[in-house]
Amino acid sequence: MLEKKDISLEKAVLIGVITKEQDEVKSQEYLDELEFLTFTAGGEVIKRFTQKMERPDPKTFLGSGKIEDVRKYIEENEIGTAIFDDELSSAQERNISKILNCKVLDRTNLILDIFAQRAQTSYARTQVELAQCEYLLPRLRGMWTHLERQKGGIGMRGPGETEIETDRRIVRERISLLKEKLKTIDKQMSVQRGNRGAMVRVALVGYTNVGKSTLMNVISKSDVFAENKLFATLDTTVRKVVIQNLPFLLSDTVGFIRKLPTQLVESFKGTLDEVREADLLLHVVDISHPNFEEHIESVNKILGEIKSSDKPTIMVFNKIDAYKAEPLDADDLETERSSKHNTLSEWKSTWMGKVGKNNALFISALNKENLEDFKKRVYDEVREIHITRFPYNKFLYPDYEDMN
Repeated sequence: MLEKKDISLEKAVLIGVITKEQDEVKSQEYLDELEFLTFTAGGEVIKRFTQKMERPDPKTFLGSGKIEDVRKYIEENEIGTAIFDDELSSAQERNISKILNCKVLDRTNLILDIFAQRAQTSYARTQVELAQCEYLLPRLRGMWTHLERQKGGIGMRGPGETEIETDRRIVRERISLLKEKLKTIDKQMSVQRGNRGAMVRVALVGYTNVGKSTLMNVISKSDVFAENKLFATLDTTVRKVVIQNLPFLLSDTVGFIRKLPTQLVESFKGTLDEVREADLLLHVVDISHPNFEEHIESVNKILGEIKSSDKPTIMVFNKIDAYKAEPLDADDLETERSSKHNTLSEWKSTWMGKVGKNNALFISALNKENLEDFKKRVYDEVREIHITRFPYNKFLYPDYEDMN
């Protein structure tokens, strides 16, 4: 997926499984995303390993033969990190580390690492630390293996367990402290949101790396950090935007992702308050991504979890400049035509062009294509909400009496 090599990047191998619930195509899609996550975290993927099995092995995730193949490859190629696509139990992580003799991470650990790199504000850092502590707590036993306390025997009974329990208590106390800190910050942020008055609130939501921050910059003429990496934005940014004399608040939120760790969903619920309290959602989709339909499902699932799926929503299909339909050879009778062969015009005539009461929008935030249509649509939606809130504002609605 990523061909550029960089000697400064940490060398890693990716490991996934093919099961009844996750076929070969799906497994490769997840590994593609895992590779992008690895690149974002500062790693370089050297090789992928997959194995077909009923379910992951409870002890070593992979079968004994496959895990031995991975071990040999890591040893021969001096690989420093093995990254698993699914969350590992503490026992699996401990057993695999002994076999591979290298750093072992799972998808959750990798995402937490990226979040730790990207957290800028005190609020984001607190949220990430809380998620890390909750992830670490059940895995503390494995971190004491270097003292060989688990083996027992003369002189080895007790102290290791005592140290582990001490560490568990410290981590639990830290979790309680962080939760209290987040409650305090949440109250402060709630007051800030209240001080914004009754202005209409619009929130950008979507999968990670779909161009929300770029769109935010274009519309609000601000300078929100945007980068072609996953989770470029962790902290919610709110800007006042004015379109045709109509002011409203636009917020850019953290991107969602498939297999999002439970710890992060819980920790970032405060950040997602901007979504919960929004009057209008702009669901931004990267139409150039081959799995954008799954991304939409993932975002809708999380919106449902935070009770925001019933909010007025405009579907915004971004990156039309990068969209390319997969060519279909007319002489190839074996290949069946599917949605990946659709042109942009064909997509617009499907369900995609018909979502929402006024249909979807197709734009390129980077190249500013169709942005005037986008602004007009947002203006119309915000204006409709604004009229119900301020029904007698003749400055904004000089034709109000005519309309009624």
